[in-house]
Amino acid sequence: MKTRLAPFAPATAAFVCTLACALAVPPAAAQSGAPPLDPVLEGQLERWLGAGDQIFENVYTRQGEVDDSLDFHAAADGRGPTFTLLRVSDPAGRAWLVGGYNPQSWDSDDGWHFTPREFQRTAFLFNYTEPAVYRQVPGSFELPSQGSFQTFNAIDQGPTFGAGPDLLVDERLDTALSWRLSYGDPAGEGRSIIDGSVGGRFFAVDAMEIYAVSPIPEPVGAAMLAGGLGVLALAARRRGLGSAGTVRPAAANGAKPA
Repeated sequence: MKTRLAPFAPATAAFVCTLACALAVPPAAAQSGAPPLDPVLEGQLERWLGAGDQIFENVYTRQGEVDDSLDFHAAADGRGPTFTLLRVSDPAGRAWLVGGYNPQSWDSDDGWHFTPREFQRTAFLFNYTEPAVYRQVPGSFELPSQGSFQTFNAIDQGPTFGAGPDLLVDERLDTALSWRLSYGDPAGEGRSIIDGSVGGRFFAVDAMEIYAVSPIPEPVGAAMLAGGLGVLALAARRRGLGSAGTVRPAAANGAKPA
């Protein structure tokens, strides 16, 4: 469900601080080093997703300070389910690999993607460095709507999850913030999925990639083989019935036929 509401009403102060303080973060440099996604991480993401083997298609890689949220949306909008991968760091040089799974397409102006029903709450955030996974707060919580804020979609923001915001990338795509509210155990409300801190710390985004995901289709040959075997089995059964002659029905009450 897509609903346009004012952004981050449950944590307005944190959101305002995010936009005001992001200017203090140094501009993003061009990405360097190995891409965030490797076969080991890919396997872990598939296990967290729980939908079998997936095809990971890189639809967006941030190109340093030349990119902004317009570039993200141009590449990721309308692409269906995606994984966001972020390599982030703090001034002390500590680094983390974090991100989130969005089961719906990103969009430039949809506002909230609101998920009031339990079966719709399939998004999750993760910290691969820990490792830890944070799923949407269930509807059984004392405040049923708390976990319903899945993502926020706006042209002047990067990928944004939850009402905290639980994970936000700013317009310049160089700063990340995490303030848990809609994801994870509500007992950890206000904590960062990145380092567990409270108070809305900012982290530099050193790398950002978006991957569209879809199930690996069954091989055509295997499907044809299975279908062919089924046809052969049915034909053999029909031949067997046709050559058996008249079949005498069994007597009632389990008695042997005469």
